[in-house]
Amino acid sequence: MDQSHIENLARELLAGALPAEEFVRRLACLGVADVGEAQVDLARPGRCGFPEVVYAEGKSAAAMEKIFRALLEHGGDVLATRMTPERAAELLARFPEGRYNAVGRTFRIDCPRAESPPPGPAGRVVIVTAGTSDLPVAEEARETALWTGAQVEMLQDVGVAGPHRLSAKVPLLRQADAIVVVAGMEGALPSVVGGHVACPVIGVPTSVGYGASFGGVAALLGMLNSCAANVTVVNIDAGFKAGYLAGLIAKNVAAGRRAATET
Repeated sequence: MDQSHIENLARELLAGALPAEEFVRRLACLGVADVGEAQVDLARPGRCGFPEVVYAEGKSAAAMEKIFRALLEHGGDVLATRMTPERAAELLARFPEGRYNAVGRTFRIDCPRAESPPPGPAGRVVIVTAGTSDLPVAEEARETALWTGAQVEMLQDVGVAGPHRLSAKVPLLRQADAIVVVAGMEGALPSVVGGHVACPVIGVPTSVGYGASFGGVAALLGMLNSCAANVTVVNIDAGFKAGYLAGLIAKNVAAGRRAATET
């Protein structure tokens, strides 16, 4: 929200040039960009920590271009999820600085900034996959966590069918501020990871598995019934939600570390 604009409105109100009802109405509109097809929430970083994210399915390239430009004009880094390669090709022609992850189906644009970068990464996130088939959901989580500013590491194909693969990586897991575990089939991996670490573990059930997996429902129920107290669960294939939560946790932990160091 533009502070100078708020100050100008306040001066008009105090001078009697602006009725109180009109002041309230304009103030409410300051945090929104009306681009026709969408009402872009520009005030979200102040409320929630990060800009609004664009769900690309069902949106035209023209509509997304307007949304992207509104976000960039107000200093927001762009993240769009569930984008098809065809739509990405259209948008890359309009935003050559954009980056499309074809596996995770994400599209990102970093907003150019004149000021110096923030002091170091906003915390540490580790993304863990049970199998290679879980990679599309894991990539969505990874791109989202990177968009939040977190330092992200990937640990792939360490499912419970070969537990020794995970054991060798426990030191890496213990350095994380938040861990995202992506697994299909029976969804057992988040419980195993949770038993090794003292940070939040976010389980992401995937729709990977044979008939009795019921499109990820078996993994979802398995994770919801985890006996590891530090495991929480998001929806089936919801890599974005997991990456966002992990990035938010890591950001707050990093801020706490910096505050402790400064004092």
